Amino acid sequence: MKKPLFGVHPDVVKLGAVSLLTDVSSEAIFSVFSVFFTVITGASAALLGVVEGLADFSASSLDYISGWLSDSTGDRKSLAVIGYGFSALAKFFLTVADTVSLLALFRVVERLGKSFRGPPRDAWLADVAAEGNRGWSFGVHKALDKTGAVAGPLLAFALLSWMGQSEHAFKVLFVAAAVVAAVAVVVLLAIKGRHGIPHERDNIFKAWRTLDPGFKRYLIPAGMFSLAYFSFSFLLLKAYNVGFSIADVVLLYALFNAAFVVASAPMGALGDRIGRRAVIMLSYAVYAVMSAGFVFAHAKWEVVVLFIAFGIFYSIDEAQSKAFIADLERERRGSAIGLYNFATGLVYLPASAIAGWLWTIDSSYAFVFAFFIAVSALAVFAAMGIGNESSRREVG
Repeated sequence: MKKPLFGVHPDVVKLGAVSLLTDVSSEAIFSVFSVFFTVITGASAALLGVVEGLADFSASSLDYISGWLSDSTGDRKSLAVIGYGFSALAKFFLTVADTVSLLALFRVVERLGKSFRGPPRDAWLADVAAEGNRGWSFGVHKALDKTGAVAGPLLAFALLSWMGQSEHAFKVLFVAAAVVAAVAVVVLLAIKGRHGIPHERDNIFKAWRTLDPGFKRYLIPAGMFSLAYFSFSFLLLKAYNVGFSIADVVLLYALFNAAFVVASAPMGALGDRIGRRAVIMLSYAVYAVMSAGFVFAHAKWEVVVLFIAFGIFYSIDEAQSKAFIADLERERRGSAIGLYNFATGLVYLPASAIAGWLWTIDSSYAFVFAFFIAVSALAVFAAMGIGNESSRREVG
């Protein structure tokens, strides 16, 4: 038995380091992409909505396949390396992209790597995490992950403040981000691989039939909620419209990620104590309140508070939903996490497209729509009683 680090298996911390470096790279780019795409290159908000919707779908389009492959072969590491490597290569492509169409292509293609790496890595984490502190383990990993998401926007802020907000400055930022992504792949290659129990005779369709019924029911409210979960780019645009400068928008993004880091592990511990069902419901409620808040936010301090609230929501959604799935599905976790990501990703495309269309009419309409969808999903989740037995087992 390996000696724990921060109360978790060492692989959790090592994979967290890989995610940290990757998020430094990805979030340095993402923190400025919406403004660069619309303000610097002149693309419309409606086109941004379509591109972000496609990117969100791309980020989950291969999840079920990669999750099934990781369960079928028991090989978590090789598939994770492919995913991280593909994203790194795409970021080097960004350094030469100079048109709206190429930028849109990068945004969609780069997310394929995220899609392919996520389920094998999360199944790896679920395999090594002890049942009694699974929420804490996922929380620690995501805290490390989002520490990189704090550093990335700060890197972007420093470069843009030093070099100015010119196209050349953005290109320098993109090169730096690509180099950091390559370093993350090197670190991952140095970690000893973790093999799950192979299910070699299961084809991809049989894998669906053998998944836990409770997990399948969870996909209903999760899919509903995803319709409210439009791209974060619109929150950044809202901040810009309220009066934040481009550099200040980057700092807001860092603040959001800092809130994520602070909340992630405590929310995991809370889920271990009271049950992840209650924590999932809390995340839906926080998102609904945040969406309503953005309808009425006109002062900078209000936007700051709402970005913190979104960070708290995101800390639950990113980590505890995966821990919740690991509670429900104990045999084919890679397939279950992959299917969850794929199913919700299918809905992200119309979610961002609808938000972009509503934005062109009135930006507040996008947030009103998100509020009502989030409340509806919360009601359905509560009524279905998903995870009651699992929650009682974890608490007991």
